[in-house]
Amino acid sequence: MNMSKRFIYGLVSLATIAMAGSSLAQNSPTPGGTLNMIAQPEPPVLMVGLNSQGPTLYVGGQIYQSLLSYGKDLKILPSLAKAWEASDDGLTYTFTLQDGVKWHDGKPFSADDVVFTADKFLREAHPRWRYIANTYVETITSPSPDKVIFKLKKPFSAFLYAFELSSFPVVPKHIYEGTDYRTNPANQTPIGTGPFKFKEWKRGSYIHLVKNEDYWKEGKPYLDELYFRIVPDAASRGVAFEKGAVDVLRGGDVEGFEVRRLSKLEGVTTTTEGWEMYSPLVFLQMNLRKAPFDNKLVRKAVMHAINREFIVKNVWFGLGEPATGPLASTTRFYTKDTTSYPFDLNAAKKLIAESGIKPQEHTIRLMPIPYGSQWDRMAEYVRQQLEQLGFKVNIQAVDAGGWSQALSDWNFDVTFNFTYQYGDPALGVARHYLSSNIIKGTPFGNNGGYSNSKVDELFLAAAEAVQTDQAAKAYAEAQKILTDEVPIGWLFEQRNVTIMRDKVKNLVRTGIGVNESMDEVWIAK
Repeated sequence: MNMSKRFIYGLVSLATIAMAGSSLAQNSPTPGGTLNMIAQPEPPVLMVGLNSQGPTLYVGGQIYQSLLSYGKDLKILPSLAKAWEASDDGLTYTFTLQDGVKWHDGKPFSADDVVFTADKFLREAHPRWRYIANTYVETITSPSPDKVIFKLKKPFSAFLYAFELSSFPVVPKHIYEGTDYRTNPANQTPIGTGPFKFKEWKRGSYIHLVKNEDYWKEGKPYLDELYFRIVPDAASRGVAFEKGAVDVLRGGDVEGFEVRRLSKLEGVTTTTEGWEMYSPLVFLQMNLRKAPFDNKLVRKAVMHAINREFIVKNVWFGLGEPATGPLASTTRFYTKDTTSYPFDLNAAKKLIAESGIKPQEHTIRLMPIPYGSQWDRMAEYVRQQLEQLGFKVNIQAVDAGGWSQALSDWNFDVTFNFTYQYGDPALGVARHYLSSNIIKGTPFGNNGGYSNSKVDELFLAAAEAVQTDQAAKAYAEAQKILTDEVPIGWLFEQRNVTIMRDKVKNLVRTGIGVNESMDEVWIAK
């Protein structure tokens, strides 16, 4: 298959996408109503262009939009772009924008906003887009108010998958041009083009969004308002749903055993769909800049010392699959032909002895990701396993902002993270391993400091491949090298469950699930 083949897409209605587990056959959505959800943990900011942590994206996804969206089959769908076209040589991409779009402050949206977003704001502030723009993009121009043209320096086979909401949130030029993006006051009162507008953020209690009466899709959104409740305690979140104070629980809002219990309640629907674009893979992030994790044998020992099946079954209550390497099994170009690390403490201790490292001389700071008690329990388990290898381990508790800052500044020994695959390894996977992406300021780059010129070469060759088999060959070789060198300790692939009341209709429509604009969500009376 020629990967630079011409793509021309017309208008597509997102309403045609089916949602498993809900009745979309009803032809008369009921306008009005309030949808109550949970933001867990409380996000540090709602500006998606500056922070793409899960809670920020969940709330911010109703405020901001991108040019494109993606179906559960990863088919490319329209959002702020109604049509798009790629040249035969794969070097020129032309986007035609929707008509009549306005920012929440009433200013007209135009191609100038997209050019500013791509060439200025995200090039500076967004690690994934910065890499794509600096590596592949030659120019970004606007020949008319409704058209944007990207000219590439060389082919990039994943380019049309680079416009998912968290990767390319379009921001208002008139608000951010000439300012310090990170300190702009609009970050606290976000202005987007989405179906809901920011109303109020009562810290520690709720985030309130209201219907955008000037939304560019006529007659939508159906809902009047959204509340994202801040409920720090997992048990209390389950009670809130059970008593009807909350209508939706997304993956991670409650613990695994609560997922089982709440899913069986009368009038409740569940689905594992809506994660196809992300395919999250949880990993142990080690700082390779210093001992003991600068030693490959230590990293291999850690992999043997952690029972990934135990983590999935006992910490996450079966909501996952043990990972085998850097790519999720649901992602293009995944291969099983890699180095494996079965749970084997004896093998782990032998590798530690061979490494020359004296574990008792090292005190490791283990920083859990602050997303709930399951992550805390996993930290306790990992500490126990590292201590069995002879290391001293201190668990370092931080909030969401502190975790992001520490990882961004490389101020950590070991932490947890999870990568979204974004439909293609060039977008979601390579960023954690490319030496060119060792950049301070983001928790989602090459934070461990791994550098291997051969791996760099293979990822770049795969991304620029014209033929699919060429890309597959390069990705397969990269996976073999990475699983041998273990720059990251891959743990498991998440299988998230969204739980909702039957009255909530049309919630999970695309491959980005509850992060999708909820303009077509309605509540049955």
